[in-house]
Amino acid sequence: MDWNPAYSWLVLALLLSLAELTSGAMLLLALGVAAAFTAAVTALGLTLPWQLISMGIFSGVLVPLGVMVIRPHFSPKGVHYGTTGTGVEKGKHYTTLKRDFDNATGIKVNGDFYRLRVIKSDQTELPPDTPVVFKRFEGTTALVQLHTSASSASSADTNQHKET
Repeated sequence: MDWNPAYSWLVLALLLSLAELTSGAMLLLALGVAAAFTAAVTALGLTLPWQLISMGIFSGVLVPLGVMVIRPHFSPKGVHYGTTGTGVEKGKHYTTLKRDFDNATGIKVNGDFYRLRVIKSDQTELPPDTPVVFKRFEGTTALVQLHTSASSASSADTNQHKET
């Protein structure tokens, strides 16, 4: 068996696809599939410049497809990774909880626990299940406001983002 440049592309495709197992971002898998398609084009006898152009075209199509279309199907519903701290949580209702090992009071945003501080009173300790409204982050501390309106408490139950 003689070594063919198409085999090099297939090896690259396999390595990229296996590396995807460590990231979960679908980027390396898309590049692996693009390399496999490039191997198919290489088997037709195209020269290296055309192979690289093919890889560029396949990557340009498959990477956005993999990242924007396929990856969301593998993420839990309602969790937008990489958006915490960008302001998308502002104004959302949460309930406080106590962390097990140190009894710190905080909220969970996108599955991550953040210690809290009440903006007006600088309180850092609140009873569990206290309704709060998220305002912003200051470092790794969530700055919140107490949610006191009784009429909006019932609507907060429907919009509540308590994560356990």
